[in-house]
Amino acid sequence: MIPRPDSAARRWPGSAAVVSVRAEAAGPRGAAGRAVPDALAALASYGLLALWLSSLSAPGIPLQLAGLGAGAMVTGAAAASVLRRAPRFSTPADRVTLLRAVLAALCAALAVPQLFTGPRADLLIPVLGGLAFALDGVDGAVARRTGLSSMAGARFDAATDAGLVLALSVAVAARVGPWVLAIGGMYYVFVAAGRFRPRLRGSLPPRQSRKAIGAFQPFALLLPLIPGIPAAAAVSIPVAALALLAFSFGRDVVQLERRHRADLLESGAARPAPDQSHP
Repeated sequence: MIPRPDSAARRWPGSAAVVSVRAEAAGPRGAAGRAVPDALAALASYGLLALWLSSLSAPGIPLQLAGLGAGAMVTGAAAASVLRRAPRFSTPADRVTLLRAVLAALCAALAVPQLFTGPRADLLIPVLGGLAFALDGVDGAVARRTGLSSMAGARFDAATDAGLVLALSVAVAARVGPWVLAIGGMYYVFVAAGRFRPRLRGSLPPRQSRKAIGAFQPFALLLPLIPGIPAAAAVSIPVAALALLAFSFGRDVVQLERRHRADLLESGAARPAPDQSHP
């Protein structure tokens, strides 16, 4: 599922994250000391697998380096998400999310060169992306089962979802056109807009439609990557996904703007009137 950066759960689906304030402040019990080994394992796994997979596709050294760099950014961001926690900790659910981040990074490493060489008719990206998509929700289930849910984990999961969708949108763009990049980029545009317009960082109430639209995005991007899919379907499915995503983001922006105006009116009404008893 793709994330929406709200302050409640940091997820597009709108499901509230189970947050332990105590765990957030001190780190989940039994998870301390795992952050550095887990982050290094993710980086090493990506490096070895990416070098092997990119050598199979043989796009040429410059494009190979570009792909490896794109994937390294995804994996590096995932590792940094774990390492910058204070105090540092890594839970079993975080390790599942790190695995998903490595899979997303491998998709990026394979997809970026195809923007220049054209798409390859193989199953590498759909298999890797499909596995990362299938594991979405597993990390949350593991967190609940182990009692180690945290807001940091929810944010990490959200960022990994966004990285996967962006990598898949790059792969699909090589097949149907650069407009598909809008699907992967919309989350980052929303986050960037929130830096300049703080009201867009407000929390959003859960919506089943947001959850369904978020879950549809990776699915809609994986289908066009399957060899043999009709050209009409390879275009129409991402078009539908982009339209739904634009509607979902637009609706949330309108809601956040309206709430901000309502808060301003409420604060203005609650402000005491100036004293007119003296000239």
